Amino acid sequence: MDSKDQRIIRALQRNGRITNQDLAAEVNLSPSPCLRRLKLLEQSGVITGYSANIDADAYGLPVTVFVHIKLESHTEAKVRQFEADIARVDQVLECFVMTGASDYLLRVVVVDLADYENFVRRKLHSIGSIASIDSSFVYGVVKKTNVFPSIR
Repeated sequence: MDSKDQRIIRALQRNGRITNQDLAAEVNLSPSPCLRRLKLLEQSGVITGYSANIDADAYGLPVTVFVHIKLESHTEAKVRQFEADIARVDQVLECFVMTGASDYLLRVVVVDLADYENFVRRKLHSIGSIASIDSSFVYGVVKKTNVFPSIR
């Protein structure tokens, strides 16, 4: 991937609905080579898909919670089972494997505190093999972006 590909990606991250004509102009390419590069980025799996960025509050999910999970044990079977189970929970938008005090960090969205309690009691507790759950509620956002920084 060269700097031109990176510029294409950043432009798409800013506006996924940009036309090929406008994309080509923004990255200083003619439309045909720009479209070829775009198709190669898609085919190679660098671009994994397209989606809309939605305001969670407007959608009806105003509460975001970051949840640190520590497992009771780290056998291959327990880890595989936890990861498979958590992947099926709709409220979990992202799940990261972590170093440090917790094993996983989840980004969870819910309607309200009662909905979060329900999520913990019905979804997390039912997974099992969790030693601890530490929750941090988001009460403001300073920066949120999906656009990667420039490299070099």
